[in-house]
Amino acid sequence: MSEQERFDRLRLIRSPRIGPVTFRQLMARFGKAGDALQAVPQLAARGGGKAKVADAGAVEQEIARSKALGARYLLMGDKDYPFLLEQMDGAPPALIVRGDATLAARQCVAMVGARNASAAACRFARSLAQELGQQGAVVVSGLARGIDTAAHQGSVVTGTIAVIACGLDVVFPPENGDLQEQVATEGLLVTEHPPGTQPLARHFPARNRIIAGLAAGTGVVEAAPRSGSLITARLAVEAGREVMAVPGSPADPRAQGCNQLIREGATLVQNGNDVIEAIGGIDSRMVRQGSLDFAGEPVSSDVAGREREAVLGLLGHAPVPVDEIIRLSAFSPAIVQTVLLELELAGRLERHAGGRVSLS
Repeated sequence: MSEQERFDRLRLIRSPRIGPVTFRQLMARFGKAGDALQAVPQLAARGGGKAKVADAGAVEQEIARSKALGARYLLMGDKDYPFLLEQMDGAPPALIVRGDATLAARQCVAMVGARNASAAACRFARSLAQELGQQGAVVVSGLARGIDTAAHQGSVVTGTIAVIACGLDVVFPPENGDLQEQVATEGLLVTEHPPGTQPLARHFPARNRIIAGLAAGTGVVEAAPRSGSLITARLAVEAGREVMAVPGSPADPRAQGCNQLIREGATLVQNGNDVIEAIGGIDSRMVRQGSLDFAGEPVSSDVAGREREAVLGLLGHAPVPVDEIIRLSAFSPAIVQTVLLELELAGRLERHAGGRVSLS
C-alpha cells in the first residue's frame, strides 16, 4: 500500500458520515480511497443531501500528533492489522497503537467486568490474568476501573492489550495514568480515535467491539445485568467467539450478569485452565496472509430512480435489518446497499447494531 493510499484511507474514514461499513462499501466500489473521496459528494447528492470529505490538512496534523506520541497506524489491509479483529463486522478501518503490535498476533483472551467490582473479584481477576499470561495468552481489556484494571495489572509483564475510548494522549480514568503508560511501554495501547479525543459515552460500546474482536474468547468477572461487560459478551457471541463467565453469589447484584450469562450458555470458568480449554488452546501466531480484498461487499454504480424511491419507501425511523429490505424490495443486494450508502452519505440514514438501518 503506497503512502498516498494510506493517507487517503485515513482521510476517508475521518470524513463525516463514513463509518466502518460505509468505508468497506466505498473501497469495494472504487478500489482506491482517492477515487472514493472524489465520489462522496456526488453519491450524497444522489441520496438527497450534501457531504464533504475530511480536510487534508487536518489529517496531516493528526498524523503528526500521533507520531509525536510515539504511535503508529494499523490500517485494515496491513499485514500486522489484527487478524481476528479484521473478521468482525464493523471493525475499525484504522487503529492508532503504541507499544508492541505483535501482541495482537498472539492468542488473545478478553477480560471484562464491573467498574465497582468487589475486592475479592479484583483479586481473582488479577490472579486469573497472571495465570493466563503464564500459559502464553495475551489479556485484552479496556483500562477501566475495577476488573479491567486488575486484568491489566496481572498481565502487563506477560502481555496485555488495553483498548481505550479516547485519544492516546488522554488518560481515563485519571488514576490509571501510570498503568496506561506502563501498558504503552510494555504491552500495547490501542484506540480508533485521533489524539485529543475525549472519552464520550458513545465511544465505549464502540471500544467494546474492538475488545471482543481482538480475542478468541471473552471472560466476564462480575457484571450487573445491564452493563457494558454484557455488551462486550454479546458482541463476542455475534462474532462467533467463546464467551465465559465466573459465577458469583446470587445475593450479590454484581454477580447477576455473570450468572445470567452462564444460564444462557456461557462457559463457566474458575481458573486459567478452564479458559484455555474453552478457547481451544493457545496458538502461537495468527497473522493474516496476503492483502485484504474489499470486493466482498455488494455495490452497484447503476441505480434507477424508481429503485431508489422503492428502497426509501421501505425505510422508517424504526431500525430494520438490511436483509429484510432486500427481501421486500426484490432488488439485488448491490442495488439496496448502494441506495443505503447514498442515503447515509446524505445524512438521511443511520446504521444500528446487528446490520439494521433506519432513517435519521
